[in-house]
Amino acid sequence: MRVLVGISGASGAVFAVDFLKRCPGEKYLVVSDWGKALLKDELDMSYKDLAPYVEATFRDNDLAAPFSSGTNRYDAYIILPCSASTLAKIAFGIGDTLITRSAQVALKERMRLILCVRETPLSTGMLENALKVSREGAIIAPIMPPFYGRPETIDEMVAAYTKKLLPLVGADGGPGWRAELLGEDQRRPRIEYDPDSTMHEME
Repeated sequence: MRVLVGISGASGAVFAVDFLKRCPGEKYLVVSDWGKALLKDELDMSYKDLAPYVEATFRDNDLAAPFSSGTNRYDAYIILPCSASTLAKIAFGIGDTLITRSAQVALKERMRLILCVRETPLSTGMLENALKVSREGAIIAPIMPPFYGRPETIDEMVAAYTKKLLPLVGADGGPGWRAELLGEDQRRPRIEYDPDSTMHEME
């Protein structure tokens, strides 16, 4: 599996780092200038610290990099986190950096594109941009960690979100919510499902 990862300047560097650690296969990284500032500000890290988790890192201003061309295929391209400005550029077909040019390529070549938008609240323009890109085939996956697993630490909360991203890029994200009720899930013991008991718990 080959995955391209872009880090833009929106808050949420910890999600990108956790994803790179968890995602299997062949990974390539592009970090924008503001993405580098983000890593430093939020995690006191350099993009060079991510080298052990990727095959190679490309400069965001390197439009001659392999992923500027649709002749180089990959299974998924994920921008994590994806800023509102990056989303807007993609929506309007602006490919002035490797991050945005690679998104152009993903859309035109019908390769999987996942945008992990990190912004709140969302303006009407941002929502329209997300809708436009979604209609082009991209997956909009806002950074919204789930809490049904009852995370007790920030690391667990981050992992809960990044594990949801793994199936989106074609990797195994582990058992899903209440997967023990599914016969094909052999990783957990079978239990009897009692909907009345579930409703009682919810009350």
